[in-house]
Amino acid sequence: MSILVNSETKVIVQGLTGREGRFHAEQMMKYGTKVVAGVTPGKGGQEVLGVPVFNSCEEAVKATGADTSVIFVPAMGAADSACEASAAGVKLVILITEHIPVLDMIRVKEFFAKNGTQLIGPNCPGIITPKQCKIGIMPGYIFEPGPIGLISRSGTLTYEATWQLTQQGLGQSTCCGIGGDQVPGLYFTDMLKLFRDDPETKAVCMIGEIGGNGEEMAAQYVKETNYPKPVFGFIAGLTAPKGKRMGHAGAIITGNSGRGEDKIKAFQEAGITVIHELGKFGETVAQALKGKI
Repeated sequence: MSILVNSETKVIVQGLTGREGRFHAEQMMKYGTKVVAGVTPGKGGQEVLGVPVFNSCEEAVKATGADTSVIFVPAMGAADSACEASAAGVKLVILITEHIPVLDMIRVKEFFAKNGTQLIGPNCPGIITPKQCKIGIMPGYIFEPGPIGLISRSGTLTYEATWQLTQQGLGQSTCCGIGGDQVPGLYFTDMLKLFRDDPETKAVCMIGEIGGNGEEMAAQYVKETNYPKPVFGFIAGLTAPKGKRMGHAGAIITGNSGRGEDKIKAFQEAGITVIHELGKFGETVAQALKGKI
């Protein structure tokens, strides 16, 4: 099984007529993802890669029955594009765009909550259920089906960890890049709940980083619920100086908030296996799960 996306997911690409949208839509389609429509205002009636383009998400959903949208729209228009998808009845939005203003994302989250729309991102690589559906910018060849669920704030570390897991013979049920912005959509605890209820996910890996308290909240959830599956955690940015942003908008230590050592301590107290060396990510998980899955 999987969470959030599978072989039946029908995808709209907002920004399909642009360079990035077209390029990644083609990669998604080659992977087997059902890209059923594109949306670019003013360009309705065209086709890109054999996919019909509509002027609005409302038109696209009515014509195709799409349930998911991925957004390749510049930052200043991305929030409006996300809200348009939600208003059209799309149930899951993957927002790839980075540098979206914080106040825009606060507005998006409020709008999504009212409509019951789920959000992945912004500033994220997307989500993949191996051999079924890839929505985003991930290199599909490194992923293989299997029992490991993966949640990551970092795109590149998602790829590194996945490759190591695959090399160890540990495939993935679903991998989700949740992004590293200050106002994110689905986050660690949300994803842990989804993986908990997926019978084919036997263990979960979390890749966190400095800044925010999402990792601590996830650790608290694992501890309080006696989480029924093994959980592994890695924290990036441990050597970052206070007050300096490292890569992501949300990866910044402010005072005593968001420190890597506090996240690691929270993981340990919750019984989460801490991976201290990125280069041994796959090896550590494989050794811990040997004979258990």
